Amino acid sequence: MAGDSGTDGDRGGFREGLESSAGDPRLLIVLNAILSALFAWWLVWGAALVGALEYSLATVAVVAVGLFLLTHVMTRPS
Repeated sequence: MAGDSGTDGDRGGFREGLESSAGDPRLLIVLNAILSALFAWWLVWGAALVGALEYSLATVAVVAVGLFLLTHVMTRPS
C-alpha cells in the first residue's frame, strides 16, 4: 500500500484504547456469576471428596454467592 506509513496520527495506540474503555458492567457481572458458580461447584466437590462438606445444590449455591460477592467487592474500581 503506497503512502501508508503504518501510523495513525490522531489515533491512540492499543494500550490507550484499552485503558480508556470502561467496559460493560453487565458482562462483568455475568462472567463473575458463571465463573463463581463453576469454581464453587469445584470447591464443594473437592471438599466433599475429602469429607469436609456435604455435596448438595444448596452448599454449592452458598459458596457461589460468597465467591461472587467477594470478587465483586475486590474488583470494583475505587
